[in-house]
Order: sequence, then structure tokens, then C-alpha cells
Amino acid sequence: MAQSINRRLMKVSEIPAFVEEVIRTGCNIRAVGHDKYIVGDADLSPAEYERAGPELDKIEDAYGERDFLKLEIVRYLRSIGRYVDVGADGSE
Repeated sequence: MAQSINRRLMKVSEIPAFVEEVIRTGCNIRAVGHDKYIVGDADLSPAEYERAGPELDKIEDAYGERDFLKLEIVRYLRSIGRYVDVGADGSE
């Protein structure tokens, strides 16, 4: 039988702190359009990722489940100018 893992649910009020902590790791968190966001850890060098990876894990553990807040996170990122809009052909 599969066990369920009870994870903490992130609160809307925690979005600004969450974003700030991710930025401090060196990851370029951005909204993409109006319904997605990326953390940008793939842009890090191997050495930067080795340092940031454990920090990102701690942030994820601290804030918990956030998938259900995706659109609120996107709205917040857009409100602080951290977004990229893409055209119909996928270009910026």
C-alpha cells in the first residue's frame, strides 16, 4: 500500500520571501508568460549548482508544496518585473 506523505502547504503570504530566497541562491527565477515560472538553476555553472542545489532543497523543504500557487507566484514575479513573454513562435 502506498503511503501518503504529509507536506506543508506554502501560503500565498510567503511568496515574496520564497522568491527572495531563490534569488539569493543565484537562480534566475522568472515568470514565463502568464501561467508558468522557472527557477533558472540550469543557467548555473556546475560549481554554482553544487552550492545552490542544497540551498534550493532547503527552500523547498521550508516552504513545502507550492504547485497549487503557481498562478499566484507567476503574478508576483510579473509584478516585480521578473518575467519573460514569449511570442506565438516561442521566441522572446
